[in-house]
Amino acid sequence: MAIKIALGIIGGLGLFLYGMNLMGSGLQKAAGEKLKKTIELLTSNRFMGVLVGTLVTAIIQSSSATTVMVVGFVNAGIMKLTQAVGVIMGANIGTTVTAQLVSFKLTDMAPVAVGIGMIIYLFSSKEKNKQIAEILIGFGILFIGMDFMKHAVKPLREVPAFTNMLVSFGHNPFLGILMGFGLTVIVQSSSASMGILLALASEGLMPLSSALPILYGENIGTCVTALLSSIGASKNAKRAAIMHLTFNIIGTTLFAFVLTNPITSLVTKLNPVDVTRQIANAHTFFNIINVIIQFPFAMLLVKIAMTIIPEKDDEVVEHKLTKYIDERILETPSIAVANTIRESLRMGKKAGESFESAMNGFFNKSKKSVYETFEKERIVNDLEKAIMEYIIKLSNKSVSVGNREIVDGLFHTINDIERVGDHADNIAELAMEVIEKDLPFSDSALEDLKVMFDKVMNAYKYSLKAMKNGDRNLAFNVIKLEEQIDEMEKSYRKNHIYRLNNNICNTESGIIYLDLISNMERIGDHASNIAKAVIDASTNKIN
Repeated sequence: MAIKIALGIIGGLGLFLYGMNLMGSGLQKAAGEKLKKTIELLTSNRFMGVLVGTLVTAIIQSSSATTVMVVGFVNAGIMKLTQAVGVIMGANIGTTVTAQLVSFKLTDMAPVAVGIGMIIYLFSSKEKNKQIAEILIGFGILFIGMDFMKHAVKPLREVPAFTNMLVSFGHNPFLGILMGFGLTVIVQSSSASMGILLALASEGLMPLSSALPILYGENIGTCVTALLSSIGASKNAKRAAIMHLTFNIIGTTLFAFVLTNPITSLVTKLNPVDVTRQIANAHTFFNIINVIIQFPFAMLLVKIAMTIIPEKDDEVVEHKLTKYIDERILETPSIAVANTIRESLRMGKKAGESFESAMNGFFNKSKKSVYETFEKERIVNDLEKAIMEYIIKLSNKSVSVGNREIVDGLFHTINDIERVGDHADNIAELAMEVIEKDLPFSDSALEDLKVMFDKVMNAYKYSLKAMKNGDRNLAFNVIKLEEQIDEMEKSYRKNHIYRLNNNICNTESGIIYLDLISNMERIGDHASNIAKAVIDASTNKIN
């Protein structure tokens, strides 16, 4: 019998987790655009952080994923600890949504939801409909898994030793907390361990008094994922994981030994008979009240984390190649896509600076500017490699069709930006030759180069701005500028060849001049490619 019960629980738990992940994936794709904008909401306003943490966790159906993502943000340097603490608090509230959903008697609707979901998925070609189908299928499988677990634990009612053990957790909260902690660490999901708790309660095996310390322990157990994720990360990322652990330990201690009676009284008044609803409500109240109590002391949590991992006076400032991308954020693909765009724009800015310093090196005969270009070009190359590797990992994740097109387009855009850096490097080498040989240039040649440089620089900057804002009109302007640059290059080349043939200018200088305008014209081409990618992406979005 024991093997049959264990297999039933494992099978049911597997379906429960799969359904929860599938439903979360569908919700995440459906809310993709909103999730992309969450970064902008993560201001120093901790209250907004709580709202964002609640919203994101409710969508992705995992507080562990949210806190791991927060560790990734902190590690990437795009979120401060003072911001992270609010999001972590909100994640605890968001995770109660699954328990609330499961506590309602919706098992009979599960096969209907799966059936309708499959029909929509198979017979509809629209992405939005497929996302809805995923949500319905996930919802259905989640409840089918829950039903499996309920039937699996039913025979345990006839085992006095097991029922006595569960009752004992109510008399010894330490054991209950340890049980909840261990269960969540094993299944790696507080929602899944809550599912098991609710399955036992639905069969009359789990009294509220025993369930409370277990659900308190589950909140500590869910911290383990973030703690493991912080291994090898920056000190600030480790501090974020410790804040999460500290927040839940304080909450558990407070409720287990001070607020258990008020919570018990409140939930039994709301649902005098249904223990399943009592447990789900207790879970929700615990997390909401815990946030309300600790929110005013958020900075104290930051100080505790700073005390556990102190900031040393001689601590070396961590210099990271990338700023916005981190592998932990890959667990939330919609946000990872937005951050990849931000990192690509950062790379684009550095390539533009490289081009600018190369031309400054030429115009001002400055070796310093030339060396700056060489250094920036090295960084651009390293960034290209890092972003490409990240995009490959991101492309293997489950993303919406719209985000898939963006990811595929980024492969080409990153290559265009890297080529801009290569042409800047070529220009820097030409500038170094001019400096070392002290080559002369006529005023008219220098004026031509300045005019072309301004035009190319504007085209490139506008292409990045169009990419940042998804601005089709600006992208079309870049294409028009590139056409003007092409005509300019042809005209300048023709005029300069005339000057060379008539010995009006120095031959060596003339060859470098032609190489300069050729490299600038190619930078214009790459700016145009970036602009065309923006137009293609927005066209697909409209269609």
